[in-house]
Order: sequence, then structure tokens, then C-alpha cells
Amino acid sequence: MKHTISVLVENRFGAFDRVATMFSGKGFNIRSISIGETEIEEISRMTIVTEGDDKIIDQVVKQLNRLIDTIKVVDLTLTPHVERELALIKVSVPKGTLEEIKNINDIFRGNVVDITHRSVTIEVTGPPDKIDAAINLLSQFGIKEVARSGIVGLKRGEQTKIQKVKTLTT
Repeated sequence: MKHTISVLVENRFGAFDRVATMFSGKGFNIRSISIGETEIEEISRMTIVTEGDDKIIDQVVKQLNRLIDTIKVVDLTLTPHVERELALIKVSVPKGTLEEIKNINDIFRGNVVDITHRSVTIEVTGPPDKIDAAINLLSQFGIKEVARSGIVGLKRGEQTKIQKVKTLTT
């Protein structure tokens, strides 16, 4: 089963590497990972999508909590949350198909971000299923390239309290 895990980490050198190394060292697969600063500059939020049964995900959460830079780990999967992803989809434009491609773009509330005589690049933002559906419909024209940002997610409702942890200095 797919799980979306939100990890708050100290925004400092090596934090991302420690998370990636933990996943590879334990043999866990990362389907997607996104990272960026939060409302507190010294803290970053990683959104990691991985797969596994309850036992594996429990182990992933425990291992993430043990990492030195980790502040908080939340498995968003079973809690109400919002997920979004951005995709850039470059599609071939066979003669006479531009209007049909633009109509599909409009259905998905996408934006045309680049256009040439041979291709059009569309930006689609939304839940991963929406991205998959857009790619599926556009594939009939010939997909040249796809770049996906990976999922970002937040728990619905009240804000997760972020408390800055006092770091140890040596």
C-alpha cells in the first residue's frame, strides 16, 4: 500500500542525505520525495511517498524518528490530508490536433507553458490521480517528456505545531 509520510527536519547540510541513506540502507523504496522550507526558515518539510505493509511503514517511521535532524514524522495516509503534485508534460502536436490538445488542457485546468510547431508543454497541478489521467489522455498524441515534482502534502485542519528543537553543539 502507498503511504505519504511528512517529515519535519532541521534545514541543514546532510539532512536529506541521511534520509535517503536510511531508505537505501534498509532496502525501502522511495516513489517520490519533495523537500522545501516551512514557515520557519530553519525547518524543512519532506514529503516522502513509499510503499509497504503496516509493519514496513512502522519500521520506516521509527527509523526516520531516530535520525539526528528529524523533528517530527507523520504518516498522512490514514489522516485527512491534502496532496498535490506538479507535472510538466511535453506532447507532440500532429497536424490538426492542437485544438484537441488545448481542450484536454482546459479540462485539467492546465497551463500551456511552451509551444513550438512540433510540441506543446503543459503544466498540470493537482492530486496524483489527476496528473495520471492527464498523461493518459495526452498519450494518444505522443508524449515526448514528463517531469513530475513528487507529492507535497499537509494534514487538513489545524496546523501541526512546529517546535524548534535545541540543537547540540560540540
